[in-house]
Amino acid sequence: MNPKEKESFGFFFEKAFAELQGDSAFRMDRDRPYNGQPHTDNGERGKTLVDGLSMRDISDCMVRGFLDASGIQIENPIHDDIYKIDELPDIGAVIQNTMCWVEKYMGIYPNVPELKSEV
Repeated sequence: MNPKEKESFGFFFEKAFAELQGDSAFRMDRDRPYNGQPHTDNGERGKTLVDGLSMRDISDCMVRGFLDASGIQIENPIHDDIYKIDELPDIGAVIQNTMCWVEKYMGIYPNVPELKSEV
């Protein structure tokens, strides 16, 4: 890569995503490393295997993730409550909220590595 290419906005943009998401910024194969930020599903937190949940439980977590990302707070939601969403929420927030609900259903929330100061 020549120096001009390294200075391009595209190169900078790719490097920034790589710092945040690790290899998941570029690919979605199941063999990619968990080298994103530790507290995300692309980092250490993402290594956790889903245990003890049914497909219906995961579906419920997705509904709750959509509702939370949309700012809709319902104590005992049902699946049809997703039709109360007026605007498409931030899809990244939907994924993050869904994963938090999966952890809650598994009884391991918050499943984050110990935070370390880099000062």
